[in-house]
Amino acid sequence: MSEIRFPLPDVGEGLTEAEIVEWKVKPGDTVSLDQVFVEIETAKSLVELPSAFEGVVSELLVEEGTTVDVGTPILVVQTHDAGAPAPAAPAPAAEPAPAPAPAAAEEGGSSEEGSSVVQPLFY
Repeated sequence: MSEIRFPLPDVGEGLTEAEIVEWKVKPGDTVSLDQVFVEIETAKSLVELPSAFEGVVSELLVEEGTTVDVGTPILVVQTHDAGAPAPAAPAPAAEPAPAPAPAAAEEGGSSEEGSSVVQPLFY
């Protein structure tokens, strides 16, 4: 396992700091890719930060209500090393059977029924 110290990212707009509004995780929680793990507030907006990694939260480094500079570590996550075996994934589900063709198309009817053809609004 390796440790990732996640820094407060630059969320754009030239802002240099943000307030930790609400943690969506706690130590011991598993974080998945793109899962929102914290809500921050900048001078311009409230932003939910998604995770760029998977792992287990080991420490929250900043308390809610605290304003921190961009680049300051705010969260520590334990992840699996590339060389270490990852936890076993569940077996993939059986592939579903293909859906039957629409009855109208089979009987020589209109093949446009049920299609996603876009018609112009003005002629």
